[in-house]
Amino acid sequence: MVQVTVTTYQGKSVGSGVILSPDGKILTNNHVVADAADGNGQITVTFNDGKTAQAAIVGTDSGSDLAVIKAQNVSGLPTATLGDSDKVQIGDTVIAIGSPDGLQSTVTSGIVSALNRQVTVSSGQSRFAGGNQVTYKAIQTDASLNPGNSGGPLLNAQGQVIGINSAIYSPTSAFGGQGGSVGLGFSIPVNQVKTLLTKLEGGQTS
Repeated sequence: MVQVTVTTYQGKSVGSGVILSPDGKILTNNHVVADAADGNGQITVTFNDGKTAQAAIVGTDSGSDLAVIKAQNVSGLPTATLGDSDKVQIGDTVIAIGSPDGLQSTVTSGIVSALNRQVTVSSGQSRFAGGNQVTYKAIQTDASLNPGNSGGPLLNAQGQVIGINSAIYSPTSAFGGQGGSVGLGFSIPVNQVKTLLTKLEGGQTS
């Protein structure tokens, strides 16, 4: 897992990502990096050892809220193992890893609360722009997810990636701030991700 920081003239936003290849291809949510598209911002990846690298967008799919970025001048990175989300069952133990509010490599756990839950989210970085609405069938979990977890992995008990954490349901803070986890988190099933990886890694942008 890596932390993905996007810096634009409007400020910074933080998300997470999953390492796909030793040479730095990283899977994340499109809404995490959307503000850096077309050269409008800078993407910085922070690894677990604290080292950083600049990254560029390789491919995006706004319709599925997925993107692949490439960290520059890196090699020998440990890669994630992609599991089989069709084997996931309600009640399974799951683990989420991410950077909620910039707290890198935070680990939370829970269970699968529901499958094929229809979720509608914005494919643009909601902090800065509304973006298009995206609807998909998600894995629902009560593992604590917060802003900054987007793009990070949802793991099964064997440590395999079964989903990409992408959204939470959270009532708006009574003080006008950004809401946090109330045990309603949603992940894009990894089998859906697999169907798009070849196109994303090949540079598709849509």
